[in-house]
Amino acid sequence: MNNMRKIKFGIIGCGLMGREFASAAARWCHLLKPTAIPEIAAICDKNSDLFDWYLQSFPGIIMATKDYRELLANDEVEAVYCAVPHSLHKDIYIDIIKAGKHLLGEKPFGIDMQANQAILDEIEKHPGLMVRSSSEFPFYPGAQRVARAIQENEFGKIIEVNAGFLHSSDINPNKAINWKRMVDINGEYGCMGDLGLHVFHLPLRMGWMPERVYAQLLNLMPERSDGHGGIVPCETWDNAILNCDVRTEDGRYFPMICKTYRIAPGETDTWYIEIKGTRKSIAYSTKYPKTLMTMDYEPGGTQEWRREDLGYETLFPCITGGIFEFGFTDAILQMWAAFVEELATGNAGDFGCATPEETRLSHRVFTAALESQRDKKAVEILKS
Repeated sequence: MNNMRKIKFGIIGCGLMGREFASAAARWCHLLKPTAIPEIAAICDKNSDLFDWYLQSFPGIIMATKDYRELLANDEVEAVYCAVPHSLHKDIYIDIIKAGKHLLGEKPFGIDMQANQAILDEIEKHPGLMVRSSSEFPFYPGAQRVARAIQENEFGKIIEVNAGFLHSSDINPNKAINWKRMVDINGEYGCMGDLGLHVFHLPLRMGWMPERVYAQLLNLMPERSDGHGGIVPCETWDNAILNCDVRTEDGRYFPMICKTYRIAPGETDTWYIEIKGTRKSIAYSTKYPKTLMTMDYEPGGTQEWRREDLGYETLFPCITGGIFEFGFTDAILQMWAAFVEELATGNAGDFGCATPEETRLSHRVFTAALESQRDKKAVEILKS
């Protein structure tokens, strides 16, 4: 790898996901055929207490700053990973793009549809930059098998699609409020903004853009501790069920039911997709990460689910043997491999990171869902 192109990255937001990216960069030798190597060159966070782990783990860091503008002014930084609260997406993402840096940003890519549009307008002014959104779950082997089955039209007529991202991080009523539970920082989307692109990334990539949605949004914990002995309002949506109508190429419709839950008893962190068709059905969940369920129908034959252990199947080849199990850190590495591959070669391979256009489409769904909840009716989704 010594003669391979090195891409120097800056990280803005040094918390949980910033550390995951840095760790993936440190594991780049896990990939067998990379075309470029990411190097962590600069870090930025308002909380300088987070710097020590990075500086101890990555001696090549040349800048650690509390001001992201200083990072963007560093000519050695070619690309940026940005993981900041939703209310900061618009200004910081636009500044990153104006500074001429490639960007992988966190979802939802703007606190609302207007902020998202402002970011996309700036992207259009800089066609030489690559801008993508983080969404790692579709890089699981089972999710990729589902994508291939859709692309190969294996299902016959689709009867219904169920997809979701469930966790139970907010099930404790005594958990203190944080920014993800504050409308002014997280946004009105609530759990949809934080979790929704994970759910819609694969369907949107397959061309399944809903035409209308009926939303059921729940605020199960309207108050929370402020962490200092007081109680404050908690106004964001905890759980969302989006009942979507998707139009097929032959003019039919099928229902796509998408769930984003922060309060899902028994679910630590579960992403899933299930497709039922007249010729084939398929189901995959990260709850059972190496298990793919399929049901193929012979005319007049029995209907039986088949369970297959997938092993370590990856888009970008790795040193890990095929008999071993794939996990979350592997999905992060594969997502970053897709980003770096596309940045280095212009080609992301069979499945790339979520695009700005896909974030735009997801915002249209979430905005329509808010209207649906408010008016208690199905809402047509904005098409342009």
